[in-house]
Amino acid sequence: MSVLLFRAQAHNNAWANHRLLAACARLDPAEWAASRAGFFPSLVATLNHILIVDWFYVDALEGGWLGPAAWANRVPHPDLPGLRAAQLAVDRRLIAHCEALDEAALAGIVRVNRGTRVQEERRDRLLLHLFQHQIHHRGQAHAMLSGTSAAPPQLDEFYPAEEAPLRAAEFAELGFTEDAIWGAPDAKPHPATA
Repeated sequence: MSVLLFRAQAHNNAWANHRLLAACARLDPAEWAASRAGFFPSLVATLNHILIVDWFYVDALEGGWLGPAAWANRVPHPDLPGLRAAQLAVDRRLIAHCEALDEAALAGIVRVNRGTRVQEERRDRLLLHLFQHQIHHRGQAHAMLSGTSAAPPQLDEFYPAEEAPLRAAEFAELGFTEDAIWGAPDAKPHPATA
């Protein structure tokens, strides 16, 4: 499996979190904290779960031993500014980890502290699991936003080259460039923005 895929997924993860949390910033405090239908009972709980699981897996990928201590506080950031800062920090760690990978590292074994046991998993499979987990819960948060005053953001405009103009402003905010992610400036203007 190409390391480019994992680098792109790490950047997509950060961009999607950025978009979703920016939409949440348009909510008033009552909407932000309100109970909602989902696996976790609110936007606050769902988005904090994403953060906690990122802490758990990114630490393991980096060779750390945080393990179940990641869950010591199920809502470490009930405030949106704190959550946004913490999510951005762990997103940057995940990007740095993926940018340092080569094919041999992808096939390497990661030891995950599960508290009562040690899980040993190939790095590529663990990364794919982490990305899928985050996509799953961001989808739930996206659906929750549908019942608020803030429109849920589009989260599927990351990969097509012609949609680069649709994400350019947010990429600038994050310090990303198409060339840095994809290795070649192949983006063409989107017909709707040309």
